[in-house]
Amino acid sequence: MKNKMDEMEMSINLKAIRISWVVTALLLCGWVGYEWVANRSFNWIAFIIMDSQLIVYWGIQLILKWSLGKNEE
Repeated sequence: MKNKMDEMEMSINLKAIRISWVVTALLLCGWVGYEWVANRSFNWIAFIIMDSQLIVYWGIQLILKWSLGKNEE
């Protein structure tokens, strides 16, 4: 049987997810920058992955803030 996570476990998981997201975004940005400087070519694959990651993050954040604000009324 799987038990629900307590607040401390949820906080730890949330921090780990945030840190891994930041690291991934920085690595993708570095990859795009390196390709541009070293080869004078634009790496569209890494750029699209990075942009979709940012769009999903900000989109979900806006939706959750909107839904939480709506529930408080």
